[in-house]
Amino acid sequence: MNISPAELLVPPDAGSPGAGSRQLAARFAALSHPARIKILQHLACQESCCCGDVVQKFDLAQSTVSQHLKVLVEAGLVTFEPDRRRSRYRIDRTALSGLSDQLANLINSCCR
Repeated sequence: MNISPAELLVPPDAGSPGAGSRQLAARFAALSHPARIKILQHLACQESCCCGDVVQKFDLAQSTVSQHLKVLVEAGLVTFEPDRRRSRYRIDRTALSGLSDQLANLINSCCR
């Protein structure tokens, strides 16, 4: 399933009937890699951090961390704040809470 970053910004009830499903699938796809889960856990314990902080924490190549962060940002789970010296990444707690709510709604709608 290929979803553009623009589609991720569409509210779940906007546009076509499948918009919310596409957004939900894209966000879960972003969570499907163990390194991205670890990065989210690291970000959850910080106010914000730069890519280099994550590289040092997990001993991953800078390009690998950058790609994982890009996926998380495009999915709307992490925010990116450009800075001249060190761009900062921050977990989007509201988006993760919304994802949790969407999953609960999905489970409840399937199991009734």
